[in-house]
Amino acid sequence: MRAIARSALSLALVLLAPAAHAGPGVNMRWSQCFGDGGTQNRDFACNTNVGSDQLVCSFELGSEVLQVIGQELTIRLVASSATLPAWWEFRNTGACRQFSLGMNTVVSPIAVNCTDWSNGASAGGIGAYTVGGVFGPPSAVIKIAAAVPPEAVAHLLPGTEYFSCNIVINHTKTVGTGACAGCTVPVCIVLIALKVTTLVDANDVTLTGPAHAPDSFSATWQGPTNPDPFLSCPRPVPTLQSTWGAVKSLYR
Repeated sequence: MRAIARSALSLALVLLAPAAHAGPGVNMRWSQCFGDGGTQNRDFACNTNVGSDQLVCSFELGSEVLQVIGQELTIRLVASSATLPAWWEFRNTGACRQFSLGMNTVVSPIAVNCTDWSNGASAGGIGAYTVGGVFGPPSAVIKIAAAVPPEAVAHLLPGTEYFSCNIVINHTKTVGTGACAGCTVPVCIVLIALKVTTLVDANDVTLTGPAHAPDSFSATWQGPTNPDPFLSCPRPVPTLQSTWGAVKSLYR
């Protein structure tokens, strides 16, 4: 049964693989922004409860956007298993690692080719972590929102890699008593969409697909050690639900 589920998942992901893309879009890399040499894959020995790993999300525009007040990100992860491993169960009540997923809006102090769009004024959080969906039991969707106060609205330009946020995954409950199984299972993580929100709804811009073809919008966990077709990390069809009404009303 597990082999059948894995084969079906692999086929579905390969069929959804995107065409080559260049220009406006999104990026996701471990440790640093795409332009600063962030890596696509993270291999973790799963031998400690100490420390954490960080996914860096960034974006590039195709034209200038005025009065930018924030972003909404939709991220999907799919595990190479019949169901989502306990190690990847976050936030929800009863989840094995309920408090092991976080986010922040602090750009790396050594960033060179990645610019903080908000100049340090952005703040936000994870709005939801939903298990299941388009790819069934082995998948989950993360919803993130961030915004700046009205005096910090930004004027963003094309051709610049802008830092959006960091997704932080700590190593708690990896080994020992109470450990959550599944750390070694390969996982594909995709930044499906990033909505650049403005003071005027009609001027909002939703970015999808890689800014740098063909895989800059995706990252893998334990990837190269598992030669499975799903690790091509394609883009699932985005399913966006706006959560910005309440957030933006605070700044009007």
